[in-house]
Amino acid sequence: METWEVVVTVLGLTVITVLTRSFFMLPERELPLPEWLRRGLRYAPLAALGAVLAPEVVMRNGALIATLADARLPAVAAAMAYYFWRRGILGTIVAGMAVYLPLHLGLGW
Repeated sequence: METWEVVVTVLGLTVITVLTRSFFMLPERELPLPEWLRRGLRYAPLAALGAVLAPEVVMRNGALIATLADARLPAVAAAMAYYFWRRGILGTIVAGMAVYLPLHLGLGW
């Protein structure tokens, strides 16, 4: 690509990004949202987190894991157990890592 094409592309993407991210801040008053959309948007962060984490847990190098000797599986089970027991985010992370690190570093899973 020519230099001017790169500059035009970057500027165009910048304008599009600024417009789409500031869309809800441009009007002077709050935009009314239907109740069904409000209810649905409550689950968006959880859905995004699941979409990011699920492939990381069940795939390695672009393919499904072929063995249960993978440190991520028991770590996820321990993290889930802790979360349902105590409902704490920090403890969930600590519990998952406390299982993951010894299995991954110690056993090479």
